[in-house]
Amino acid sequence: MKFIHLADAHLDSPFLGLSFLPSKSSLQIHQAPDKSFTKIVDLALREDVDLVLIAGDTFDSARPNPSTQIFFAEQIERLTKAKIQVVMIFGNHDHMAEADLLVPESQYFKLLGNEEKIESITCQTRTGFTYDVTGFSYLNNHITEDKVGQFPSKAAHYTFGLMHAQEKTNQSAQDVYAPFSLTALKDLNYDYFALGHIHLRQVLAKAPWIVYPGNIQGRHINETDKKGCYLGEINEQTKETNIQFVQTSPIVWQQQVVKLNSEVSQTELQNLIIDALNPNETTYFCLQISGAEYLNDKERELIQENDFWRMISNQLDYDSQLVDVRLSANSQLKIAESDLAFFNQAEKELFATDEFAELSKDWAKKDELSNQLENAPDFLQEVKELAEVKLNSKLKGISDEVKEN
Repeated sequence: MKFIHLADAHLDSPFLGLSFLPSKSSLQIHQAPDKSFTKIVDLALREDVDLVLIAGDTFDSARPNPSTQIFFAEQIERLTKAKIQVVMIFGNHDHMAEADLLVPESQYFKLLGNEEKIESITCQTRTGFTYDVTGFSYLNNHITEDKVGQFPSKAAHYTFGLMHAQEKTNQSAQDVYAPFSLTALKDLNYDYFALGHIHLRQVLAKAPWIVYPGNIQGRHINETDKKGCYLGEINEQTKETNIQFVQTSPIVWQQQVVKLNSEVSQTELQNLIIDALNPNETTYFCLQISGAEYLNDKERELIQENDFWRMISNQLDYDSQLVDVRLSANSQLKIAESDLAFFNQAEKELFATDEFAELSKDWAKKDELSNQLENAPDFLQEVKELAEVKLNSKLKGISDEVKEN
């Protein structure tokens, strides 16, 4: 028996923050999830798999665009016409009512666990191999309950678990996505537990298999590297299972670092950046310039301009793009010991959550992305690093002037 396990397609994702891209690149990235999903269906047909498991967040919202629904229905029809069994669940993003899904239930398609109820389905492959799939769908965007205890005991035949969930953190504010204990999940002893929700591909256990396939297309620079699905094969006599990752994402996100140890000209800086960004497939880059205190004001302004990013991107292969530049200092601020306590106190007060929110409230009202950035820990850290770069640069300039005089 062969199967595919995928999750977190996030079809219809808005890809916020990339409006500066050229129209060709913007279209490319907005179409990327659809292309990745189509490649997964192509893989299923090519490998003649018996089962496709979809572990939630197929859509980015509970109200996907009609065109996205139609696209998904057409892809599922490709599978069901080939008599490939498809079993899916809703996740916390696409917590829809069953009636709102355009794909009709049929012999080869099953939406499992409507209204957050644990449900099982028993199927057979064309060779007569029997297996169960058990899981549940989201009806609301949060599930605070641990659902593992409601899963039935493993049957004698091969058993899949299907769940969109995360491991418990023991922090109530975070344990809102069907939190589970890995020990409890192992104790169920299902042959393969197909998980969704975490976008990082990872195998939590191999005996029994407990697996996150990650999302099928990275959506921003924190979702780096190749994305796709798992292709599994089960020995029908021994029930031994092997899986392999298959990349389907047409775009890869990657972070690169350029480290400066001395001042450079604009031409030298440009060459260093191009040398660091050396793609072998379509890649969207986030560039970190370490040692940014060696840049002057004009150079810092230049490398944060979208037009400069486009100029660099035009020199990259595979339609790759530079989409973000971040600055950091090589060393700690060099200030007098007597001033250090005052500096640390000022930093603490300025970057306190309430104070930062007050300073940025007008900017945060501009659009949804600004509001999201204001509350993002990564963005706050980036602002702190940029402030440190500028202070280091200013202090370096003062030090140079003192030496010259």
